[in-house]
Amino acid sequence: MISVTGSPALTTERLTLRMPAARDWEPIAAFLTGERARFIGGALTRDKAWRAFGHMVGHWVLRGYGMFVFTRRGSDEALGMVGPWFPEGWPEHEIGWSVFTDAGEGQGFAREAAEAARRHAFQNLGWKTAVSYIHPHNVRSIALAERLGAVRDETAAYPGDGPTLVFRHPGPGGRG
Repeated sequence: MISVTGSPALTTERLTLRMPAARDWEPIAAFLTGERARFIGGALTRDKAWRAFGHMVGHWVLRGYGMFVFTRRGSDEALGMVGPWFPEGWPEHEIGWSVFTDAGEGQGFAREAAEAARRHAFQNLGWKTAVSYIHPHNVRSIALAERLGAVRDETAAYPGDGPTLVFRHPGPGGRG
């Protein structure tokens, strides 16, 4: 098995953020093949979910960073993914997030994880700006972006051709 040496693990008061691993395949597959994936392109077949999982892990290999799996501290159960994301062809660096199950919602985990991931992107990756690309009907994700201090940027480009809102995060030191 290949590992990415030096991939960071971040900790918050309640969470650990780490690189995805083979043990995360089943919870990620359940998310990507289920109804909760409706705002990120819709439910995938299991074989397409496998390719998406490979894309997530490969991003770490190719860029040296990527989406973190977040877990409760002291547990290894994957609750969701969050983090810096910049696949080939995307116009800007993104801070993205997904919560895998309803049980992971409403406890502030996504916000706590997103704040840590954004801080990491600015402080350790040298990002000067970041956006989040959000489906217009994803009201929970829009609310989270706003709680994080991100504001709509109607002039920003976005990947793909589906309906997408762009939320610009405050930069290092609180600048947008």
